[in-house]
Amino acid sequence: MLQKDPITEEKRQHFKSILSRTLDDLLSEKEKNTLGLSCFKDDVGDYADLASLDTDRTLDVRLRERESRLAEKIASALRKLEDGTFGICEECGMPISEKRLMARPIARLCIKCKEEQELQEMNWDQ
Repeated sequence: MLQKDPITEEKRQHFKSILSRTLDDLLSEKEKNTLGLSCFKDDVGDYADLASLDTDRTLDVRLRERESRLAEKIASALRKLEDGTFGICEECGMPISEKRLMARPIARLCIKCKEEQELQEMNWDQ
């Protein structure tokens, strides 16, 4: 039931521009953050400084992981633009609304499937 090319060429170029720019910005910021991590020093003054440094490093690692996941999602969306499957729900194969794609160009699921996924996740957590 997977459809192809639910969006026009003009919209495809629009999304490609947005996604490419976002990925470039993300990778540029990631490079800056990598340089910033090297400034952490191991010769701290006291336990409070050590705890603060440890917290900073933990937050930095989490931020890097989040940035990496986002970069992977953007790269996947760009590949889908190339192969004609961008804007198609990975669950049901139906088109993802343009409104949803404008709000979240990396969306992999239509709103109905996303809501069902979130409902299932909430039920698992209980």
